[in-house]
Amino acid sequence: MTNSDGVRRRDFFKGVGAAAAASSIAAVNDAENSALAVETKMARPTVSVSLTLNGKKKSFAIDSRTTLVDLLRENEHMTGTKKGCDHGACGACTVLIDGKRILSCLTLAATINGADIKTIEGISEGDSLHPLQEAFLRCDAYQCGYCTPGQIMSGIACIDEGHADKSPEETREWMSGNLCRCSAYPNILAAVRQAAGAEPASDPAARYASITKEKLQ
Repeated sequence: MTNSDGVRRRDFFKGVGAAAAASSIAAVNDAENSALAVETKMARPTVSVSLTLNGKKKSFAIDSRTTLVDLLRENEHMTGTKKGCDHGACGACTVLIDGKRILSCLTLAATINGADIKTIEGISEGDSLHPLQEAFLRCDAYQCGYCTPGQIMSGIACIDEGHADKSPEETREWMSGNLCRCSAYPNILAAVRQAAGAEPASDPAARYASITKEKLQ
């Protein structure tokens, strides 16, 4: 159909559609440019942080909002420290600061200038595993392994604090901040207590295997 000005109906609607599309693209571009301008305006200056990381002196120029777990994983590519809940509830990101266990997802790197940081990558001596690492292997104290670095770092601190060589209940309480989604808690507890010298070095499953064998006979 053609109107009195000689414009076909189909061509008219094509023109309207093209104009609407162009208008939408322009609006999107304007929104993106505005968001970029706001982000640039709100960008915070970097801060200088010096740390001792697993025995080595390190200096960083980082955004003041950078958490320690992100500094370790993104800047240093030390992915042994895990991001679990990112809310300080699971313990997967546990590291040691000046010998004390902390949740690195809740710790701003800018607040620990000059601190001594120990992560899972720094607890072994060359090819020799840390005694707690050996205990975890012996006790099969892991399944998926995601929580294992945090469990081991927390376990080391638990031993140093003197909470692992008394009652199992005390050890369990002081390790309760580290969650295991696979529920390997009995073996984790055994590994920590064995490393502390509170229990003899053995595979905890061997006892249950022996009991099961006796029942079957």
